[in-house]
Amino acid sequence: MKVREGGKAAGIDNESWDKFDKNVEGNLYVIWNRMSSGSYHPQAVREVEIPKRDGKMRKLGIPTLRDRIAQQVVKDYMEKRIDSLFHKNSYGYRPLKSAHQAIEQVRQNCYRQDWVIDMDISKFFDEIDHELMIKAVEHVIEEKWVKMYVERWLRMEMQKQDGTLQPRAGKGTPQGGVISPLLANLYLHFTLDVWLSKPGRVGIAYHFSGAYWVIRAVGGMNEMAGNASDVKRFLAAG
Repeated sequence: MKVREGGKAAGIDNESWDKFDKNVEGNLYVIWNRMSSGSYHPQAVREVEIPKRDGKMRKLGIPTLRDRIAQQVVKDYMEKRIDSLFHKNSYGYRPLKSAHQAIEQVRQNCYRQDWVIDMDISKFFDEIDHELMIKAVEHVIEEKWVKMYVERWLRMEMQKQDGTLQPRAGKGTPQGGVISPLLANLYLHFTLDVWLSKPGRVGIAYHFSGAYWVIRAVGGMNEMAGNASDVKRFLAAG
């Protein structure tokens, strides 16, 4: 299963892949039965901190193995239907897209433009607005069961390292969740990419007919412009 590629870390139930595999058919049947009947409810995610390059700590939310399998099912279903909507220069967490391709595109852009703005969206995964996220899902997916499960995953509590449970409070999707990168791309598609692409906005760059080139990953973007005045216009538009 593709979900195994996401790592071996266990969720709050401490179930390992070795334990799950002892009755893999029975365990998968339980997940399928609950999801198909609408009675599937995810458990809280387990908080894990990992060091960042700047010395700070990044908080991950690790779902249980069963929740990761369920998320993989819905992620695959959604991705086949919505990935084609995303902009061609959106490279983060997408099929047949890679960081190496993004770097190569940036390199090519350097031959055409003189200025570079490199931006990062601070705590992006933690700040995703649930109401806007659900509106985005409803806009691209008709099936109500998809919306129902996305809502349940967004509302998953975080089990802190001291054992206490922290509610989501209407925002955030855990880094560590299988479906989180796809939801993040969908969120940025409407809140950033579509906005930049509208005529009259500085982001007409996305049409590649003007002075700008934009390369985006999840949580950050690289914008190139021909001169200093173009840079100022882009920054002022934010």
